[in-house]
Amino acid sequence: MTQPVQPPPSGNPFADGVGYPNAPAPAPVRDNVGLGVAAAFGVALVTAGIYGAIVGATEYQIGFAAVGVGYLIGLVAGKIGGRNPALPVVAAILSLGAVYLGQLLGLAIVGADLLKTTVSELFFQNFDLLMEGWKEEAGPMTFLFLAIGAFAAFSAAKKSAA
Repeated sequence: MTQPVQPPPSGNPFADGVGYPNAPAPAPVRDNVGLGVAAAFGVALVTAGIYGAIVGATEYQIGFAAVGVGYLIGLVAGKIGGRNPALPVVAAILSLGAVYLGQLLGLAIVGADLLKTTVSELFFQNFDLLMEGWKEEAGPMTFLFLAIGAFAAFSAAKKSAA
């Protein structure tokens, strides 16, 4: 037979927590900047490939896709990396690189069809042709999409770390 729980001598039944479950463990600290940057870099590579495939398939740059690239990079950087003030800046820079790489990949997909070659050959062996094509095609919208992606990454990293 068990004995009933006696209140502590202070008279406060909540003083020692006897008979009550333990409080849940605190949430893990998310201030791991290195892991946040590494994860954001991985997401930048994946989203650059997706953005490049979209540009190559449609032969148009789509602003919402650039926003998506930036948002996903920033979201991952903030969620994993935490509140470090450098993370939004790093996410914006990674987004610039990802959108740019996606534009190059999309141009390589389109150019490979026109030049009757493979995307990898154009991208890795004839990169100078690809850069010339990008410079000729680059206009205000190209740079606007770069800026939009960077802004989305910066904003998402700040909001997701809160």
